[in-house]
Amino acid sequence: MAGLQSIGKSDSYHILLNGFVEENGKQEVLNERFDVVPKKTLGERLAHALLFEIIAVALCAPALAWIMGKPLLHMGALTAAISLVAMLWNMVYNAGFERVERRLGWVRDTRVRVGHALGFEGGLIVIVVPLAAWWLGISLWEALVLDIGLLLFFLPYTYLYNLVYDRARDHWAGTNGQTC
Repeated sequence: MAGLQSIGKSDSYHILLNGFVEENGKQEVLNERFDVVPKKTLGERLAHALLFEIIAVALCAPALAWIMGKPLLHMGALTAAISLVAMLWNMVYNAGFERVERRLGWVRDTRVRVGHALGFEGGLIVIVVPLAAWWLGISLWEALVLDIGLLLFFLPYTYLYNLVYDRARDHWAGTNGQTC
């Protein structure tokens, strides 16, 4: 005979089971934590990436136009192009990262979130620097310096966006930090 007394506080990444199991006349306490990474649909991945980029363009285009002394439309077009590249990279990177995360049983703590943000931004640099250099008519070095400036914005932005998104996802899914 076995009994499950409770499924403890959780979010979509952790499930706590408390209860007992009886085997061969002996009762043993069950106190297990299971770490899970929920799968996202293609539609959810698109919404996640699109919202990320809309907010980023709204923040970056005016700031870059002012810093670079370029017309807002010119910088807005570059920002939109970078946004499209970043959105596609975001979907590919997150799908791969979450696959590795599930396979290795990682818990999405601060360390994993920071690693996620660093890996994403590192890959994006390889794509964006040549694009920015060409569009602005500057050297690769100048484009790299510009991208490093953007990186200083995007590292905390990426971390905070995904943290808020994950918590909102839990809320929308009806878990509110708990599982029934």
